[in-house]
Amino acid sequence: MFIPLYDYNPLRHLTRPYANYALIAFTVLSFFMTGGFDQYAVENAAVGLGLIPSVVNDFEDLPAAYVLVPEDATYITYAFLHANWLHLGGNMAFLWVFGDNIEDALGHFRYVLFYLACAAVAAFAHAFINYTSPTPLIGASGAVAGVVGAYLILHPRVKLWILAFGRIPLRLSAALVIGAWAVFQVFNIIFANPEEAIAWWAHLGGMVAGGLFIVVLRRPGVPLFDRDTPAPG
Repeated sequence: MFIPLYDYNPLRHLTRPYANYALIAFTVLSFFMTGGFDQYAVENAAVGLGLIPSVVNDFEDLPAAYVLVPEDATYITYAFLHANWLHLGGNMAFLWVFGDNIEDALGHFRYVLFYLACAAVAAFAHAFINYTSPTPLIGASGAVAGVVGAYLILHPRVKLWILAFGRIPLRLSAALVIGAWAVFQVFNIIFANPEEAIAWWAHLGGMVAGGLFIVVLRRPGVPLFDRDTPAPG
């Protein structure tokens, strides 16, 4: 739908968003460590480290040869796996543009906890809706959706440069861009082909979680909805 390119939204509490840098670096490193461009290796890693609803909901057991971590740990580990470089690059572009300001509002440590919690809630939403699915869920989309949801709560008036439909550069408010993205998720939940390998419920669950968590976890004095920012002229 769109790729975020840039937001002019200076940090107020941090010098550098080191935790966001670390999450991006670790996710990219994980991509190469779990197969990278070797699709067979990626698929094997997805079975052992991805979130499989039928396994976490105790409908079936994972063959012992594929068990790499306790099944409850896959509510987190799945978020550091990606199917291909486009999947990885899209998620990391969102994290790069939006994550620094969320880290600024939370602090380094709470930002990491926030990110992992959004990943877990997104996975739970996916597993609850797709209760008996044997297909592994992988990708940072749910956690990143939490970051996007938090950004909407904090900075709806900030202007974003985006690349719409892969080719059209536009400068629009975060409220418009993220609101359209949320509507797109709901539309696909209702109308998308169930056979599509896209976890729409994970996106929506992560976004709602991020919007709620940021209200509770933000630093004292961090305003919501750009209340201390002059309206753009």
